[in-house]
Amino acid sequence: MLPFLTREILENLYKKENKSVPEIAKKLNCSEHKINYWLGKHNIIKRTISEAIYLKYNPDGDPFKFTPPKTSQDYQLFGLGIGLYWGEGNKANKNVVKISNSDPELLKVFIKFLIRFFSIKKEDMRFHLHVFTDIDLEKAKRFWMGELGIKREQIYKPTITQTGKLGTYRNKSQFGVLSLYYANTKLRNLIVQLISINIDRKPL
Repeated sequence: MLPFLTREILENLYKKENKSVPEIAKKLNCSEHKINYWLGKHNIIKRTISEAIYLKYNPDGDPFKFTPPKTSQDYQLFGLGIGLYWGEGNKANKNVVKISNSDPELLKVFIKFLIRFFSIKKEDMRFHLHVFTDIDLEKAKRFWMGELGIKREQIYKPTITQTGKLGTYRNKSQFGVLSLYYANTKLRNLIVQLISINIDRKPL
């Protein structure tokens, strides 16, 4: 057990290796209190609870990488993706990128947007289906799987609403409404930030 913890040791373990205080204490065979004491002594700012939770579920770093648009086709797709999330996305949930629609073509564009500019793998995306009781659930699932090229296990347990409960909403699609989910706080915040930047940008 080290009587004195240098800044270099703690920065290497806490900052570079992203170990938690309990993990560092165990590695160095000392108390968590001592680790916290020397972190404060060296003015090493501790992670917030939300940052610690994020790191726990993303130990290898962010599962996405933002690549700005470069070509005219890129800018067109980027604009479509930003616009879709601005208009159709659920921005209230700060931990998840979520967009819902009954139009598979719209969701295809947003999936392409996530893959092209954020390197998100389609197999890591999750989906939730909302149907009415007069819709064939299995037929609806097969429809969305075929249209979007996704697997059955990517679709969460569906929400089934009694026909007529939501007025004429059921007439929008015979295959229900599908929601695309990607749980990542940083990605959600980045997309919202990109929306704000593009809204505030003055036209040339």
